[in-house]
Amino acid sequence: QVQVVESGGGLVQPGGSLRLSCAASGSIFIRPTMGWYRQAPGKQRELVAQITSGRLTNYADSVKGRFTISRDNAKNTVYLQMSSLKPEDTAVYYCRLGTPYDYWGQGTQVTVSS
Repeated sequence: QVQVVESGGGLVQPGGSLRLSCAASGSIFIRPTMGWYRQAPGKQRELVAQITSGRLTNYADSVKGRFTISRDNAKNTVYLQMSSLKPEDTAVYYCRLGTPYDYWGQGTQVTVSS
């Protein structure tokens, strides 16, 4: 009933920037907390950033100062602006439509390499 679709992933050089987008659609009647997670091969999925309906934000320590999460409530869309990218940022990035819901996108690959 709810779809979550990420876009914007790709290959970028170290130090470069990339902007991810996530659009949620369907039976969404309450503005949810939304977040970005990532998972690298052999590692657990981790929270990268999240943003509440009131635009309160939380970031993983590893991305603070480099990544910015934002949202457009009218569009049920969340963005992740990534700057000063490092090879260790390489992962599949997943969008989550959170509280009061729990839906996930299929992920978008981000590769940081020279």
